[in-house]
Amino acid sequence: MSFHPLMDYGKSHHQSSRTLADEGPEFTFTPEHLAKLEDICSRYPAERRKSAVLAALYMAQRQQGYISRNAMRAVAAAIRCTTAEVEDVVSFYTMFYQRPVGRHVLQVCRTLSCALNGAERVTEELQKVLGITPGQTTADGEFSLFEVECLGACDRAPVVGVNDHWHECQKPEDARALVDGLKARGAASLTGCHLDKER
Repeated sequence: MSFHPLMDYGKSHHQSSRTLADEGPEFTFTPEHLAKLEDICSRYPAERRKSAVLAALYMAQRQQGYISRNAMRAVAAAIRCTTAEVEDVVSFYTMFYQRPVGRHVLQVCRTLSCALNGAERVTEELQKVLGITPGQTTADGEFSLFEVECLGACDRAPVVGVNDHWHECQKPEDARALVDGLKARGAASLTGCHLDKER
């Protein structure tokens, strides 16, 4: 076992070879999301409207659960850029999903600090508890598991991202408690980012 195992990007979330996202169902922003997006776009000069691409993609993903090609087209139309420009952003960042994912998306950081503190064993235990491997979703649609690069909390390693929340200092032996807590209490069961608590 190495301290920083080789990441096989072809088998997990971040693909080394380019594949097209699912076409997906027809997609239109809700009036609420569209109004919020217009407010964000108004903060940029008109010729820089596409600077709101990340905000637009987060809204699309919250609305649909993942970013389909139809969602990319809607984002491109809303921020007035090409679909290719939107796809470049989606394919670069691991926080955007190009296929449906579970209600709880578990992202285990595998970068150096987390790897040194046992991230590989955390992933192994989550695989046993969930019965899936990284890149897969449970049959009931509750959980997806991914291995990702740095989540930005190296001093609290190993870190597991859960949707838009954190679970820090995760131990392999606590994997079942993490999953059971999410089933029972959702985000309330997570440790959260310690920086938010200290402010």
